[in-house]
Amino acid sequence: MTALRPERESDTSYGQQSYGVPGAFEDWPAGGEYGASQRPEAQPQPEPYAPQPESYAQQPEPYGSQPEPYAPQSEPYASQPEPYAPQPESYSASYEPLPDGSLPGESYLPPVDEETVALRIPDPPPAGGDAVSGSPAPSAARRAGSSPGGRAARRKAAKRRHGRHGGAPETGQAQEEAREKRRAPQSRVEARRQARARKPSPAVVASRAIGEVFITTGVLMLLFVTYQLWWTNVRAHAQAGSEASSLQNDWASGKRNPGAFEPGQGFAILHIPKLDVVVPIAEGTSNKGVLDRGMVGHYAEGALKTAMPGDKSGNFGLAGHRNTHGEPFRYINKLSPGDPIVVETQDEYYVYKMSSILPVTSPSNTSVLNPVPTGSGFTEPGRYITLTTCTPEFTSKYRMIVWGKMVEERPRSKGKPDALVS
Repeated sequence: MTALRPERESDTSYGQQSYGVPGAFEDWPAGGEYGASQRPEAQPQPEPYAPQPESYAQQPEPYGSQPEPYAPQSEPYASQPEPYAPQPESYSASYEPLPDGSLPGESYLPPVDEETVALRIPDPPPAGGDAVSGSPAPSAARRAGSSPGGRAARRKAAKRRHGRHGGAPETGQAQEEAREKRRAPQSRVEARRQARARKPSPAVVASRAIGEVFITTGVLMLLFVTYQLWWTNVRAHAQAGSEASSLQNDWASGKRNPGAFEPGQGFAILHIPKLDVVVPIAEGTSNKGVLDRGMVGHYAEGALKTAMPGDKSGNFGLAGHRNTHGEPFRYINKLSPGDPIVVETQDEYYVYKMSSILPVTSPSNTSVLNPVPTGSGFTEPGRYITLTTCTPEFTSKYRMIVWGKMVEERPRSKGKPDALVS
């Protein structure tokens, strides 16, 4: 550190003398170089760069709090110390950091130019930089976490951390691809070896094939269930409705006459008001020709042949689906004794009252269709009706039986019976 100069007797501080004052440059050497040995009244200097306890008090205020540096003043600097001469690189390293993180001397005035000692206006310091050297403040750089090594090194470090444009870090796959591009060209043997390593093993291929089979099977089963539970009902309801309308039109026009009917031919309409069921009755009980079309079938073949509603005595037996294909008998288990069951023909209305139910029986129990059905509670011949369907729902393991007894026969000419009007 350069020692402070004593003030001249002319009460003018160093650096503020006027060129007109006599003897202003008497003590300067002829070559213009400034040395400590040529200074008038040179004083011994302290140990270079040694920390002084009172040095902080002697230092001027930071650059920002001083008036315009080196500007002409109304009064000379009475106690302004001599500007500091350029210091070696180890200058800042010999001091301990201040409490705010900066080093002593960071806010000093600019050093004296090495080529001349004439007064000059210093360049404005960069924003956030050192007022003396013009470089960014070391404490600010440390607080900002900048990488050492200059701008190029910091830019490369940022690219490695966050990609080229500072975005999100590269994923593992992107990093692997970048490494693959940087590798040296591989030989043919190495390329084949890596190709074999990437090729899936037979076990993996087999597991994939089995998984695809299971998925395909599941999709097909789902489609089949949708077809059975939804589409068959839609189609059966349409077919049954069309058959009922055709049958009523024929009755109105007189095209059909009572008598024998062909298998699959509709001849009557079944009404169950409690269940809101209106479905055609066709001859026979075949699935394809009658039941799957949404109609109920009349037992009229072989040993299972039963009476017709117009017969004076006998059991009128009907069969129908409980699930799918229109499911006309799905809720017959909800019928109670006394609920009406009406059969409408071309000339008559036949009204039955539900009398009893058999929840479960074997499919081979044909005695339920006898003229006097077994298990129905009837003990003598009469005019009965028997409804048969599968149970439990969505299976055909057992049969459910519902019986009824005729209570009214009403000609169509007299209008609908009370069971259909109310």
